[in-house]
Amino acid sequence: MMNSVVVVDALRVVRGGREVLVGLDLEIGPGVTGLLGPSGCGKSTLLRSVVGVQRTAGGSVTVLGVPAGTTPLRDRVGYQTQSSSVYDDLTVAENLRFFARVLGGPPGSVDEAVAAVDLAGHRDQVVGRLSGGQRSRVGLAVALLGRPDLLVLDEPTVGLDPVLRRDLWALFHRIAADGTAVLVSSHVMDEAERCDQLLLMREGRIIAQGTPAAIKAQAGVDDVEGAFLALVDTAGGEAA
Repeated sequence: MMNSVVVVDALRVVRGGREVLVGLDLEIGPGVTGLLGPSGCGKSTLLRSVVGVQRTAGGSVTVLGVPAGTTPLRDRVGYQTQSSSVYDDLTVAENLRFFARVLGGPPGSVDEAVAAVDLAGHRDQVVGRLSGGQRSRVGLAVALLGRPDLLVLDEPTVGLDPVLRRDLWALFHRIAADGTAVLVSSHVMDEAERCDQLLLMREGRIIAQGTPAAIKAQAGVDDVEGAFLALVDTAGGEAA
């Protein structure tokens, strides 16, 4: 893949004597890349490895040409975890000003982040009084403060209604169109069609990667969920 943002080579992660990631090889380029698979398959562990906060047992992860988690990437990678990282008793603007100081965000980064997630009309509202979708956007704004080249999002749409999920995916594509590569995980297969590229994951392995159209064609089906199930069956048959 040309212009690779992330390159993962033979990555292994072992926890409690169990291999959580099994020799992964993959590349991630510009645009919106979806990491899809059932809960517990290793998605969060892979994202943590990309960000550089996961202890690994072998292999390597290179981000923007340098090893994951190293100092040169501190201002180039934004990360939103599943759990909320913002303070409910502060306003949107107060949260962002606090995190901008912590992260060393450039002048104007707070206003840019608020505008990017379409929260200008709520900047003086206390976060604890916002809707679930708005709170997710505050967390996303924090991840955008350093004007990152790569944005890593761990199940940002979980628990949201279909309208809010649609709006967030539209936002991810606007962010990608502005030049930030977006890597977003989900266990909801109907979100697959919203991605430029897909990584389908099961039991610590990547079972398919490519565009949604290419993966469906590979499996000979009309939807990504059907492709996932067909690829799981094929993998099971080969293992037998």
